[in-house]
Amino acid sequence: MEFQWYPGHMTKAKRQMQEDIKLIDLVIELVDARIPMSSRNPDIDELGKNKARLILLNKADLADPKMTSAWSEFFKEKGYFVVSLDSRNRKGMKDVTQVIMDACAKKIERDRARGIKNRPVRAMVVGIPNVGKSTFINSFAGKACAKTGNKPGVTKGKQWIRLNKNVELLDTPGILWPKFEDQKVGLHLACIGSIKDELLLSEELSMELCGILLKRYPGCLAERYQINEKATLPEMLEQIAENRNCRSKGNALDYNKAALLLIDDFRSGTLGKISLEGPEDLEV
Repeated sequence: MEFQWYPGHMTKAKRQMQEDIKLIDLVIELVDARIPMSSRNPDIDELGKNKARLILLNKADLADPKMTSAWSEFFKEKGYFVVSLDSRNRKGMKDVTQVIMDACAKKIERDRARGIKNRPVRAMVVGIPNVGKSTFINSFAGKACAKTGNKPGVTKGKQWIRLNKNVELLDTPGILWPKFEDQKVGLHLACIGSIKDELLLSEELSMELCGILLKRYPGCLAERYQINEKATLPEMLEQIAENRNCRSKGNALDYNKAALLLIDDFRSGTLGKISLEGPEDLEV
């Protein structure tokens, strides 16, 4: 199964971001803590060069804490400022303002040297679809000022949001890049919901996800679904359907329903705190 999704509005959004980048001091990039590298758009590095950079490892509540810590160190070594957070429950949010000030300390000092005081830091919030940009902005601002949704593509236009006297945010639509060089990246994005589910084959995706979980978290599927992890992937999906009574109207096993159950359990954190990739994978 190939993973591609690049709606036309994303091309327009990228062009707009190239214009807007001239207005800002800091690029705040949200990534999904479960797949920090796969959920980064490589175009962002080019767009944001010569700007201060902050990476937010969002949805850290769903990710493996050890992996999140490893990713944080990885990005810090690359010169980024990093905060791990859970935007929905506001965990880690209180650290963000201070880190923004730290990231822009040189810019603030330059302004002061020129006699410019109290000019707010202007930050652009970027990220691929469904990493939680709008939820982060609303949590950070303490009010619903950005549209949210649990499906990709909710934010379609840009908007400036004045948070306080120190920070202004520019929200942008989520953008993917036109072609995934590595289909593993597409697989990871499909697993977390950054590619519209209607474009995917749920049964195939669930078996791919099973394969990753068997390798990285052996035992978690057996514990959750009482299945034999030594079985083949199709057999495991069949066992999940059997054990969770996923059946169609004719009482036949419904593999699609079982597949969606598995995918939903992963996305919601029901399977546990799981990361699909670690920094060590980049060396392979």
